Amino acid sequence: MKSQHQKHLFSLPEDITYLNIAAQSPSFKAIEKAGIDAVLKKSTPYQITIPDYFDPVITLKKLFAQLIDADDYHRIATIPSVSYGMATVANNIKLAEGDEILLIEGEFPSNYYAWKKLADQFNAIIRFVKRPKIQTNIGKQWNIDILNAINQKTALVAMGNIHWTDGTLFDLKAIRQKTKQYNALLIIDGSQSVGALPFSVKEIKPDALICAGYKWLFGPYGCGYAYFSSVFDDGIPIEENWANRMHSENFAQLTSYQSEYKPLANRYSVGEHGSFIYVQMQIAALTQINAWNPINIQSYCKEISSEAVVLLKELGCQIEEPDYRTHHLFGILLPETIDLEALKSELQKQQIFVSFRGNYIRISCHYYNTKDDFIKLYHCIKSLV
Repeated sequence: MKSQHQKHLFSLPEDITYLNIAAQSPSFKAIEKAGIDAVLKKSTPYQITIPDYFDPVITLKKLFAQLIDADDYHRIATIPSVSYGMATVANNIKLAEGDEILLIEGEFPSNYYAWKKLADQFNAIIRFVKRPKIQTNIGKQWNIDILNAINQKTALVAMGNIHWTDGTLFDLKAIRQKTKQYNALLIIDGSQSVGALPFSVKEIKPDALICAGYKWLFGPYGCGYAYFSSVFDDGIPIEENWANRMHSENFAQLTSYQSEYKPLANRYSVGEHGSFIYVQMQIAALTQINAWNPINIQSYCKEISSEAVVLLKELGCQIEEPDYRTHHLFGILLPETIDLEALKSELQKQQIFVSFRGNYIRISCHYYNTKDDFIKLYHCIKSLV
C-alpha cells in the first residue's frame, strides 16, 4: 500500500490545489509521454501496421477487465462516452407499457436522457428515488428507499455506485439482490467510482457497467469503457463498425463481408476504436491505476482528508458519515451564513479548485493531493464563517 503522495508522477504546479478530479483528471507524466509518442508515430504512418489496429485495444480491454474483476475481456467494449454506452444498452431493451425505470434523484444527464427516450418509446414510466430530506445518515435512508422502490413493476434500475454530486454510497449488492427478485435489469454508471473505489462484476453482477474514461480512469476526454453481461450477448450495436466483424484483421479480405460479429461485447465498440493516440494514453493510465489499486486509493484519500473533515464539521459544515459515502469524492454542505460568491472569489484567489453544487462543495482528491491541501481548504472556508 502506498501511503505517500505520488505528486512526482504529475505535472501539477505546487501552488495549485486541485480537488476537482471528478470534473476532469490531470494526466500524469506517463500518459503525457504515451500520447506524445503516439502523435509522433502518426507522422510516420508507414510504421503503423495491421496489428496496431487491434493488439493495443486487446491490451486495453484486459487492463479494464482486471480493474473491475471481470474474467473475460471480450465482455469489454471501448466507447467514446457514457451517452454512447447508455444508448447501446437502451437500444437492446424492450419494455411493456407501464413498466417502471428506476432512477436516483439528481442523476447526471447522460444517465437520464437514454431512459427518458426508452420510456417514451414503450409508454413506460420513470420513477425517481428522491434524496431523503433529513440532516444525518442520508445515505442510510436513501438506500432503504431505493430497496423499497423496487417492485414487480420495476423493469430496470439505472444508477451509479455513488451519487455523482456528493459521493453518497449506494449498496449495489443489496440492490442487485432485490432486482433479481423481480427480474429487473441493473445498469450501473461507474464514472465517478470505478478506478478509485473497488468494484467487482463478480460480486455485483450488473447487467451493464458504463464508465467515462476522463475522470478517475485518467484517460483523455472522449474515451470510455463498457462491460456487458450475457443479457446483451446477441444484441444490436448502434453502428456497424468493420473492425467489430469476424476476421476483420485480414485486410486483404475485407470485402468478403461477414455476417457475424466478434464474440460478446466486441460488437459494441465504437468505430475507429483502435485510435492510436487515445489507446496508448489509456493503456498508460490503466496500468498505473491497477498498480495503485482502488483499495489503496480509498485508504489514502481517507488518510489525507479525515482531519479536515473533523475541523469543517466543527465550523458547522455538514458532511455525510464515512459509512455512507466515499473518501475520494464527498460533499460539504456549507453553513447558510457563508457568502457563496465571496467564497468562490477567495478559492479562486488561493487557486483552490473544487466544484459547487448548490450549497454544496464537491471535493474530489487523489494521490497528487496531500493533507495540506485539505487544511488549506479548511482555512479558506473558516475565513468566511
